[in-house]
Amino acid sequence: MDYQLQAMARTRESGEQQGDGRTGILPRQAYLANPYVPFQPMHPPTYAAKKGVVRGTLFPGLDLPFLGMVNEKPLSDTPLHELQTLSFALTELGQYLDTHQEDEEAFQLFRSYAELYRKGKEEYEKMCGPLTLAAAAERESYGWMQDPWPWEYAANCRKEG
Repeated sequence: MDYQLQAMARTRESGEQQGDGRTGILPRQAYLANPYVPFQPMHPPTYAAKKGVVRGTLFPGLDLPFLGMVNEKPLSDTPLHELQTLSFALTELGQYLDTHQEDEEAFQLFRSYAELYRKGKEEYEKMCGPLTLAAAAERESYGWMQDPWPWEYAANCRKEG
């Protein structure tokens, strides 16, 4: 199959291609309505986790806004949203590493996010209660039903200080 490098995003207003590494490799004559995912090269650039979770991908090369509409509104700065952001980054990097095991830089970033997630989860559970049912088993007494559940507004408490 014949492949070509093809721009993956255009600005909504002018229709011009964006020149910030947003390219992927697609078949030269792709059929209408067939999904194609750009092949990721080794060592791709990444967004910071907070930007990636809002954009829907950690990788600018895979950031393909629908009809040029770009989500730029950040999540609020709560411990639960910080954990969600780290979990998102771990998932994205894990999927990348499934096909790019040799990328040591990405693996180190994956490990650092995993450590931040571990520490953040521990801090969150001290401050707001267990995050999962399994974490409720680690407490002195069973209080899962009395605590606000992670998806409830009350559980999205703000950091103090």
